[in-house]
Amino acid sequence: QVWWRMGLVDTDDARGTVRSDKLPRSAYVKSNMEDVSATGDAMDVVMHGPAPLPLNEPPVDNPMEGSYSWVIKDWSKISNTKQRSETFTIGGHNWRLLIFPKGNSCEFLSIYLDVADVNLQPYGWSRYAHFSLTVMSHTDEHKYSVKKDTSHTFEGRESDWGFTQFLGLADLSDPAKGFISNEDTMIIDCEVQVRIDQAPYHYDSRKETGYIGLKNQGATCYMNSLLQTLFHIPYFRRAVYHMPTTESDPPDLSIPLALQSLFYKVQFADNAVATKDLTRSFGWDAYDSFMQHDVQELNRVLCEKLEEKMKSTTVEGTIQKLFEGHMVNYINCLDVEYKSTRKEAYLDLQLDVKGCKDVYASFDKYVEVEKLDGDNKYRAEGHGLQDAEKGVKFMDFPAVLQLQLKRFEYDFQRDTMVKINDRYEFPESLDLDAGDGKYLSPDADRSVRNKYLLHSVLVHSGGVNGGHYYAYIRPELQGQWFKFDDERVTREEASKALNDQYGGDDDGPNNGGYNPAVAPGLKLPKYSNAYMLVYVRETDTDQIMCDATEQDIASHLVTRLKKEQEEKERKKKEKAEAHLYIVVKLATAEDSVKQIGSDIFFDLVDHEKCKPIQVVKQTPFVEFKRRVATELGVPVWRQRYWLWAKRQNQTFRPNRLLQPEEESQTMAQIRENTTKTPAASSDLKLFLEVVSEEEAAAFAEANPRAGAGAGAVPMQQGHDDFPARAVSGGLVVQVQQQQQQHMMTVALQPPPLPKNHILLFFKLYNPRAETLQYVGHLLMDQGSRMSDNKEAMLRLAAATGGLRAGEDIALYEEIKYEPQIYCEKVEWRNPLKSGLQLGDGDIICIQPIIPQSEIHKGTVRFGIVPEFLEYIRNRQRVIFRELANPREDKLSLDLSKSMTYDAVTAKLAEALGLSDSTTLRLSAHNCYSHAPKLPSLAYRAVDTLTDMLDRFNSTSDILYYEVLDMPLPELERLKTLKIMFHGRDTKHVETFNVRMPNESCVADVLADLKGRLGEKLTPGADLRLLELFYSKIYKVFPDTEKIEGIDDQYWTLRAEEVKPEEDGDLPGQGKHSTTNAVVVGSPPEEGDGMGGGVGGGGEWSRSEKLIHVYHFYREGATTNANRTSRQSGGADNNNDNNDRNQAVQNFGDPFLLRVGADEPLSAVKRRIQGKLGTPDEEFSTWKWAYHSLGRPDYLEEDDVVASRFVRRDTYGAYENYLGMEHPDKHPRKTAAANNTINNNRYGYDQKPVKIYN
Repeated sequence: QVWWRMGLVDTDDARGTVRSDKLPRSAYVKSNMEDVSATGDAMDVVMHGPAPLPLNEPPVDNPMEGSYSWVIKDWSKISNTKQRSETFTIGGHNWRLLIFPKGNSCEFLSIYLDVADVNLQPYGWSRYAHFSLTVMSHTDEHKYSVKKDTSHTFEGRESDWGFTQFLGLADLSDPAKGFISNEDTMIIDCEVQVRIDQAPYHYDSRKETGYIGLKNQGATCYMNSLLQTLFHIPYFRRAVYHMPTTESDPPDLSIPLALQSLFYKVQFADNAVATKDLTRSFGWDAYDSFMQHDVQELNRVLCEKLEEKMKSTTVEGTIQKLFEGHMVNYINCLDVEYKSTRKEAYLDLQLDVKGCKDVYASFDKYVEVEKLDGDNKYRAEGHGLQDAEKGVKFMDFPAVLQLQLKRFEYDFQRDTMVKINDRYEFPESLDLDAGDGKYLSPDADRSVRNKYLLHSVLVHSGGVNGGHYYAYIRPELQGQWFKFDDERVTREEASKALNDQYGGDDDGPNNGGYNPAVAPGLKLPKYSNAYMLVYVRETDTDQIMCDATEQDIASHLVTRLKKEQEEKERKKKEKAEAHLYIVVKLATAEDSVKQIGSDIFFDLVDHEKCKPIQVVKQTPFVEFKRRVATELGVPVWRQRYWLWAKRQNQTFRPNRLLQPEEESQTMAQIRENTTKTPAASSDLKLFLEVVSEEEAAAFAEANPRAGAGAGAVPMQQGHDDFPARAVSGGLVVQVQQQQQQHMMTVALQPPPLPKNHILLFFKLYNPRAETLQYVGHLLMDQGSRMSDNKEAMLRLAAATGGLRAGEDIALYEEIKYEPQIYCEKVEWRNPLKSGLQLGDGDIICIQPIIPQSEIHKGTVRFGIVPEFLEYIRNRQRVIFRELANPREDKLSLDLSKSMTYDAVTAKLAEALGLSDSTTLRLSAHNCYSHAPKLPSLAYRAVDTLTDMLDRFNSTSDILYYEVLDMPLPELERLKTLKIMFHGRDTKHVETFNVRMPNESCVADVLADLKGRLGEKLTPGADLRLLELFYSKIYKVFPDTEKIEGIDDQYWTLRAEEVKPEEDGDLPGQGKHSTTNAVVVGSPPEEGDGMGGGVGGGGEWSRSEKLIHVYHFYREGATTNANRTSRQSGGADNNNDNNDRNQAVQNFGDPFLLRVGADEPLSAVKRRIQGKLGTPDEEFSTWKWAYHSLGRPDYLEEDDVVASRFVRRDTYGAYENYLGMEHPDKHPRKTAAANNTINNNRYGYDQKPVKIYN
């Protein structure tokens, strides 16, 4: 089970109940946990979190326990992607459950336990809990209920934890299992035990070991282990430091700079270092960070890229100097003077694990001499076939020897990759001069002492489908070993790095967690074992393990990194003190002017883009007003503040004026008293209304007694203006100070809001320019009519130049925009409140009335503001890429989400200059693989642009296109088949793309092919269509089969002539599982020489058979001809049995052949040789075997071939065939088999490691 942490946003709460029967009294006492400082960049998703404590850990003192049951009603009506429970308290802490009813980007119900008040926690908080989650069954609680448990340390970056794949959605909706009751109700139980954090989660690696780790981005443990290994080779680190970089290089685009920055931080920082800049410099995105790769593959790709970057610099050749060795491949003829050699460089060596005891045994196998004799002789130039010896010797070894252990290999029998967990030993000191230099070439320099010390052990823990990497490193090449496991570095005993990583069976007391009482003597394999070894040559130790100091680093890099560290410390301090402050998001008219029409169109402001003001919680509001006056230049007496509120229609508007008595409070009191759910956010949102001088002057004139108070410019008052007498006990002082504070507050108050007036906001829409802008706000008498305020509105609109002289205006009220636009026309004659239902914070859109003539001419697209807002709401910028070049943006268009398929293609065709939009075919974007989602979209298969962009619970802005040679509707009525035509000798002749109507049958396809082939066909010959896969025939299509269901993407389609000797019923015809027995009455081809297989006059017997004939070789089979088969006259022996067990690999072009009832192998061979045209010299080395289910049974010359082929309908004709064993001259391994070459343990459907920059 993979655990995820997800970033969360608020959704509607649901109801639940807390069961307190398990909640001890101590839970209410011991609720404060020790604050622990946590630093580092927050990550959106963490896959490899800290390992949870064992579930059978001993109980701790004073556990704080409790349980909660969440009853979710109306399950089928839930439309939110996320749903939260109500807050419940356990162990003195507030929790809530979070679910993804439709799955968190997967087809599973996702459930998490979440800290409810995370925004109120002080910096560095953490709490440790063991918890279980149970989805209850209403049918059978004990049988079907699903329960999962885990432990986690909750803290700022990981405030929720749980299971992304808790329960499959198919199982969830299964009525038999009863997870959802007949009343449409689901119950989730949660049990929580809050404990003292026994896990050393906040362990200080630098303090404990002197080294620090690297942060895991999701699945980058393989990269972290490799980077730590390279970092602890000081010569390599110095070379990286000396790579030329400049101050202007962006670290996320320059691999040298990103690697320098990373190494510098690892060397000098105090905490684990993030690798995001480095992966960005690779050209990777978040998807790559969650794709685990092979560490060896990354090592090769990274070294190649660095070698390229180091060219023409002072460190050119570093990679070769450190890691490059040379070997010589040789073939030496035994009977003639001929020797072939080829020198080859290597950066690492792949050593066999299977069948080898230790590293020395692997090297023995590496240089093992192979005999080329018998049927496997070597063709020497000028000497013909000769007995020879073939092998490898080493010319020299590198200073740093990297050994890749082949822990993963391809299993041909199971057609999958498997991990080899066999015991494999490696020494702390490796002597490659052992055995009198048996690994070295005669031409090698024997003066170099090839004795090595073990530097690091890279470990893979897990299986073939996933796992975890970490490294054991000895930085000083002697003494203490350290374990580098992502962020955590620990001291380890040598046995942990050596003996425990040999693999083999688990001899520990836990035996892999298996209960020995169940099966005594059962040993389970260790799934954690060495995968890569790094050795350093003793004689090069002083040079390789040199000092890499700050003096080796470019000064501009040091300066940049120190500034980054200072900024990090500043942010850290802000976080540590954040609980002392309140952040005020103060929106002003200037913010609305800047944002409306560019960043936003609906409502008034985006508060995230307003300048935040951080103030101490206990700051009096009067002091805050003075600060605003200083920073914004607005006098205190002109500041009037409004509180924001979220309305039922989901709009967010200024709702009410902050009253004078409230302004006498502190900032914390105002937030607590005016925010319904202060725990949901630490921000206080205010709107600053700047009182006009005219309003202030008018108020002062109407209220002359206000003096220097409200409505007048106040005097600058200091402490002397409010003298206080020192009176014993301080009571009088306190009273006087309160009076002074009140007097100061009153003196700084703006004019009060006119009675029965409401605050309205105004936007101006210009239909001709298609612009929307904010023009201001007005205070209007709620009893007045709109017509009474027309002049004031015209002045607002005219001030922006958005109206033509003499142009009349219309008004629309912007009411809401979700789930659809609601913008209503305002009648001039209705009263504001009683007639129009207007109130504080409402928005009125002003627009000129556009003549219908302009609309009909097309010069104005959206004549009224509701049409424009609807357009804006549905506007979507789409990036188009060519399907043939899916990484490069071709063009972008502004489209509407409601556009139909035809409208989208029409716009794209117009942009591309195409006259016919139906020749375009679109493909969606896969947000997970960042590649086109195939198959392409069918013509009009989706209704709107939104349907094209929303795929698999994710939304993209990318579409791919291709230009077809015919309209897509016509193409979709046709079936396109890729068919390869093979000649009479089975060789490929030509490939055809055949397009036929979907309702056509195979006979129509063959007729079309006949017309295209013309003279290439034998006169009067018929064609047949076969289905092949990996050099086997799986089906022969009957002429009547419809082509609509034929798949030419997975299968290979082959057309060939029907030979006269093969006419009649065919094995495999019309189905994938069929008989081998064939009843045939046609004569053989002339000259085929059937021998004893044919009766008088060449007539065929009813017992003759049409068989499959395939080419094959055995993976890893011995090459000594004396070991192979009974063809050489020898009896079966152990070597023969071993060879038969080797995996069989088919290749080449298979074919069908009729054999006579009594026809011996010798006669069949002659006919096959004539058919294939193989030279005698080569054909004589071929071996022949009857295959059943992949096991070869070798045949003698006089064996009757037909007698081996009996009816076996269960497996089909293709599982029983006559095999021709010989080397493949043109190897074309399957993608899965190719993984064995690269020692890549991942499936062929995964992306290879690539560094793009």
